Amino acid sequence: MALPSDDPEGKSRLEALMQGLQKFGWTEGSNVHTEARFSGDDADLSRRYAEELVALAPDVLVASTSSSVAALQRVSRSVPIVFANIIDPVGAGFVRSLAHPGGNTTGFTSFEYSISGKWLELLKKLAPQTTRIAVLRDPSYTTAIGQFAAIQSAASSSSGIELSVIDSRDVNEIERELATFGREPNGSVIVAGSPSAAAHRKLIISLLTRYRLPNIYSARYYPADGGLASYGPDAIELHKRAAEYVDRILKGAKPSELPVQAPTKYELVLNPKAAKAMGLEIPASLVTTADEVIE
Repeated sequence: MALPSDDPEGKSRLEALMQGLQKFGWTEGSNVHTEARFSGDDADLSRRYAEELVALAPDVLVASTSSSVAALQRVSRSVPIVFANIIDPVGAGFVRSLAHPGGNTTGFTSFEYSISGKWLELLKKLAPQTTRIAVLRDPSYTTAIGQFAAIQSAASSSSGIELSVIDSRDVNEIERELATFGREPNGSVIVAGSPSAAAHRKLIISLLTRYRLPNIYSARYYPADGGLASYGPDAIELHKRAAEYVDRILKGAKPSELPVQAPTKYELVLNPKAAKAMGLEIPASLVTTADEVIE
């Protein structure tokens, strides 16, 4: 298995996968043995760990980041790979199509690009005074363009919104760009989904709080770590669902015959404490419809 990073989120995803496997009768130390590696956003580690895992001659590999999937595919085009929580696996070249993946890889996507437009809609409700929105994205991540295009489309039909982009994955540059953006009033930030944003999330959250910039993200662990809000799939649930494909492959199914599946549910997570730090009051309508309010 190749998972995000050696942090609580990565471990929770691993635990969810193992819980899912147990439901199908697979028990660690009894009839299944697992090996885990946590590579985060480190491409070199991803390559090294991919080689290590494939050298163990596994029956199936599980990956939770695009860099991990890419690294595993470079090492092996025969060992089955099941991914969870990946954005646009077709665009990334991991599978031929969602319905007919082909090759040795299949799994579960994290969200469709259209969800990115929902971030802008929610951010305007959270911070009605917003007139400027910056999209913080990682330009080296293949889905950055698709996410921004969806946000841009939503902004074009929303009057009074000036949209800009911060293209960076360098920590120092991110800090400089956010400091500059935060000097002008009525600004808010959308943090596009990417491994580098996840890896640097605590820094990003602290900067957005410091400059009092309302913010929204793609995953629950951002507001859990102090961000304002998130809207996206339940990544833990996706890893439980990935266990089904692992089970089917262990019983003889081929990845090429298992269609890539999308999330069945998206969750809105809010952090009122973060809102208070920015002088915001989350509308009651959002609080009542939220899937989780972090106290």
